[in-house]
Amino acid sequence: MRSKEALFWVAFNRAPGIGPKRFYKLLSHFGAARRAWEANEQELAGVLGKKLAAELLAFRQRYSLEEEAERIEQAGCGLLLATDRAYPPLLKKITDPPPVLYYLGEFRPEDQMAVAVVGARRATPGGLATAAELAAALAQQGITVVSGMARGIDSAAHRGALQVHGGRTIAVLGSGIDRVYPPENKELMQEIATSGVVCTEFPPGTRPLPGNFPARNRVISGLSLGVTVVEAAQDSGSLITAEFALEQGREVFAVPGAIDRQGSRGPHRLIKEGAKLVEEVNDILEGLNLPFISPDELVTETATGEELSPVEQKILQLLAEGEKHIDLLIRDSGLPVSTVNSALALMELKGLVLQAAAKTYRRKR
Repeated sequence: MRSKEALFWVAFNRAPGIGPKRFYKLLSHFGAARRAWEANEQELAGVLGKKLAAELLAFRQRYSLEEEAERIEQAGCGLLLATDRAYPPLLKKITDPPPVLYYLGEFRPEDQMAVAVVGARRATPGGLATAAELAAALAQQGITVVSGMARGIDSAAHRGALQVHGGRTIAVLGSGIDRVYPPENKELMQEIATSGVVCTEFPPGTRPLPGNFPARNRVISGLSLGVTVVEAAQDSGSLITAEFALEQGREVFAVPGAIDRQGSRGPHRLIKEGAKLVEEVNDILEGLNLPFISPDELVTETATGEELSPVEQKILQLLAEGEKHIDLLIRDSGLPVSTVNSALALMELKGLVLQAAAKTYRRKR
């Protein structure tokens, strides 16, 4: 484990009745998770009420910080707290973000350019093909594909992104990081961890209980600029993800289908309620105000063999005209401020650009 304080965050993450909202309330009141954990019943009751304070003290008596650290070590996962710099910036912006994320793989700055693709578990062959094609097209544009690693549309979306050289995808679980669900996705989970991230807010050992999935869906939308629904019934969990997206100020997209199919009812309902209709990847890019980079413009490698994302290529094309202030790069690229900032930071590390002056960049080679 990284620090003693992190262990107390993890302890509260496992404590029954202490969700993100109550945890942040405790953190605000006591100033640190350790102080909150070590508080007496009267102090805790002032924040949580008598009943929950008593329950927390009973949990504290039977809980072992050392055993929890061992469980996390055995799971072989990384740990991110909401206060860490590496914690996903988009997720941090939602109301009461998960205090703790357990993860396999690596979060990268370019994951701020992310779109969720979700849908029915019992999908049609056409729906599976559409999800995979959309995900691959998004990955080709340098966009990270987020989904829930469920059967059906979710799995197809992850696989579509993985088909693209350098494509990134994030899987959000409704179980512990050491519980593969569904079991047949064990190899897929390993592939995602190699080329992206598998993450969850649930502690190791947590079973994939039905009540976990609405919380999982909130993280899927929280990690994304927008949510795309491909095939879903009217009462589908994918529509819950879309609702969370709207609450979080994210865009919602839906792929229409045949009117006589159950799986078309969810997307059609979303479209009636104002979701953007999707026929091709450009519909998503336009909805997010992101530029479409044609296949002719896509350059995947530099002369030295380094991989370039479409965003990096776009910036290098603009810098080919000469050095530019970051404000001009943002204006001329049409990309969000956070995307350009993240890309430039990564490009400096790769040795692709230099700061000629304060916030003014030029190509290094």
